[in-house]
Amino acid sequence: MTVTYTARVANARFCGFSKLLWTWKGSIYKVLYKEFLAFFAMYSAISITYRFLLYDDQKRYFEKLAIYCNHYASLIPMSFVLGFYVTLVVNRWWNQYTSIPLPDRLMCILSGGLQGTDERGRLLRRTMMRYASLSALLILRSVSTAVFKRFPTVDHVVEAGFMTREERKKFEGLHSPYNKYWIPCVWFTNLAAVARCEGRIKDDHTLKLLLEELNAFRGKCSMLFHYDMISVPLVYTQVVTLAVYSFFLVCLIGRQFLDPGQGYPGHDLDLYVPIFTLLQFFFYAGWLKVAEQLINPFGEDDDDFETNWLIDRNFQVSMMAVDEMYGDLPMMERDRYWNDSNPRPPYTAATLFVLRKPSFQGSTFDMAIPKEEMHFQPLENIAENMEESGTRHPNMALFNRLLNVAPSPTGFMGGAFRRTSAQLQRLRRSPSIDPYNSDEDEEDSCKIGKGGSLPSGLGQDTQSTVCSFRDEKSVKTPLLEVQFGMEQESRGGDSAVSEEVKEMSGEEGVGVEEQRAKEEGEESETSASVAVLPPPPQSFRERPTRPTSAIPVTFRHSSAFLFQPAAHSSLELCSSQPAISHNRPVPTIPKPPCGANKISFLKVPSFNDPQRFRSVSMGSELTSSSVSYEQ
Repeated sequence: MTVTYTARVANARFCGFSKLLWTWKGSIYKVLYKEFLAFFAMYSAISITYRFLLYDDQKRYFEKLAIYCNHYASLIPMSFVLGFYVTLVVNRWWNQYTSIPLPDRLMCILSGGLQGTDERGRLLRRTMMRYASLSALLILRSVSTAVFKRFPTVDHVVEAGFMTREERKKFEGLHSPYNKYWIPCVWFTNLAAVARCEGRIKDDHTLKLLLEELNAFRGKCSMLFHYDMISVPLVYTQVVTLAVYSFFLVCLIGRQFLDPGQGYPGHDLDLYVPIFTLLQFFFYAGWLKVAEQLINPFGEDDDDFETNWLIDRNFQVSMMAVDEMYGDLPMMERDRYWNDSNPRPPYTAATLFVLRKPSFQGSTFDMAIPKEEMHFQPLENIAENMEESGTRHPNMALFNRLLNVAPSPTGFMGGAFRRTSAQLQRLRRSPSIDPYNSDEDEEDSCKIGKGGSLPSGLGQDTQSTVCSFRDEKSVKTPLLEVQFGMEQESRGGDSAVSEEVKEMSGEEGVGVEEQRAKEEGEESETSASVAVLPPPPQSFRERPTRPTSAIPVTFRHSSAFLFQPAAHSSLELCSSQPAISHNRPVPTIPKPPCGANKISFLKVPSFNDPQRFRSVSMGSELTSSSVSYEQ
């Protein structure tokens, strides 16, 4: 029943589809002509009534009604709803065809896996294949009207040879309120187990492969059953049908040609036949008819599936494959290209043009590359070129710097890191007056990496940072003072640190007040830049330093790092550690009275469990028990 026209459109040519317009079987004319004639007859009746049967006042009222209907008919979303519906139906139509069970794979496995040329082996193969065909027949009989008309009862199935009378008794003896198309598949598996026990199926792998194909065959039968049970939702079909029918019912009045003498906009021309309205009905109503025809392809329409033909074909081919063709092999002989390493099958005169076409080698086969770009380059030259390109292009250099000194995801910007690195560079260039601190130690503790990043412990980790700075003055502002505070693990703090602070404060009580006054006077005259010093190396910590009793100590804010910024500079201290209470005393290291040279001893108290902070540049961890010097 399927209308096939594939050969007629094999080659694209001028008006290739126009030849298909004159086909009647399976055409839109055959499907739609009744609805089309009904619509045109109703339109003509309304037009005749308006022109010849209505009075003048009735005509004026009808004209207003026609204008109103024509104006609001476009509010019906017919194209949108109908387009999605037809797409859904077409996809469902093709999926149903791919779900039709075909015995081709099963018969090949059965013919090669179940051995035996005797009558017993032949009986097993034919019976098992007949069970598979019977299962397909039962499911098609349940979903297809054409197959049901051919096999209306089980007696017709028995008479057709798909089932024996003994099998019919077994089939009807199994009482179940559901469809029993799956029973022959169970019989198939039982026979496969018997054949395996008899040794006709040689190994378990062949049995497994045979049962897997049977399960795939049965799964397609089940899918057909579910397609028949689960239709497109009824509300969707109703919405689409109502949208199309209501639109054209409104068009029967709204598309009428009105009296041109009344001067209505758009009604200057009076025609009796609404050509474009009829074309619109033909297209939209024909679209709906396509969905109506494809929603159930197991009927008897012109384009429905040939289910009866499929039953005949599958049964005949499967029986031939497992019976007549079993062990029937042609004699093997050498082919005509036995000694030819490059076999070339011949062409007819109608296909000689194929030989003139070159063989396709790939889309890049004909690409041309200049000779100077085809030479391999040493890796050393490539690295040098990359470095030169990075120095030549400032954008590339900036990009490499950002890769080396990457800010953490916590939101600290790179400007603070560059200012901090510049201050540390100035700190490195300033000479040290401490006799105990050698040039090597100072170089190790204050070394700055490339791009403003800190080396080793201050430039290798990109996880997080401690501090970000906002300095409104120039980076050339001299560094005045860096004060370090002390963090205590508990309210009482570390006992050793407390004793040390008490001792220092007791010995130098008077000097603290005087030194504090000096600091406040100097700080009011000079702006201070903020910097963070890296910890000195371990070797420096072991060397003898000045006694702490010589350092005046006072208590101020509670941060781990305390700075004295100028009036136009600000410091923002951020740490991943818990916040330190602002009520705890912190020792402050004032500048010793040294005349022209000022020395600040910077000391971070050590703890039993050293507090660890993140570095400024790349997030490496530092132990907060270190001493640095500034001149």
